[in-house]
Amino acid sequence: MVVHVDAPALVDSDQPGQSILEDGARVSAETSRRLERDASRVVMQHRLDGRVVEVAARTRTIPPALRRALHHRDWGCRFPGCGLRFGQGHHIRHWAQGGPTTLSNLALLCRRHHRAVHEEGYQVDRQPDGELRFRRPDGRPLPEVPPSPKVPRDPVNVLRAQHAAEGRVLHARTATPSWLGERLNVAWAIDVLHPLAR
Repeated sequence: MVVHVDAPALVDSDQPGQSILEDGARVSAETSRRLERDASRVVMQHRLDGRVVEVAARTRTIPPALRRALHHRDWGCRFPGCGLRFGQGHHIRHWAQGGPTTLSNLALLCRRHHRAVHEEGYQVDRQPDGELRFRRPDGRPLPEVPPSPKVPRDPVNVLRAQHAAEGRVLHARTATPSWLGERLNVAWAIDVLHPLAR
């Protein structure tokens, strides 16, 4: 896929300029900014009459070695509460606004949250202590989500010990129902299942 974007529109989506596909279909500047994250980029300079003056060499926005380091550091989408393992590199400060392609200026976001940051108004910035802060489109901060509990090295034995301490005896038929096909006694079922029914 080839997208042609005017430089001012790529820097700031509110600036005038066009963003079109090779076949002439128009796309938003924000979509172009999101697509360029994982694409090769060729900078072309044109005269006012549209003729090409200069074509720069093709460059990769995030080199493979830096992408590996990003995946190793972030271990998934950094958007609060997501954590999806597969993600895209996001420039916290956009490269078109002078943001460098360095590990400290990158964050891993899944496709859904990458789109949310670029096209739905969500914001992300890095704090002086290195932590990321996400904000809603209205500027309110997104709350931190507590990390998932750690899974022990041997979860089966830990679970068996918990059950033994609580006096639970589990065996192969523990979850087998004792229902033999008789009609459901609705009043009894509600009485058993709903604590306020008593």
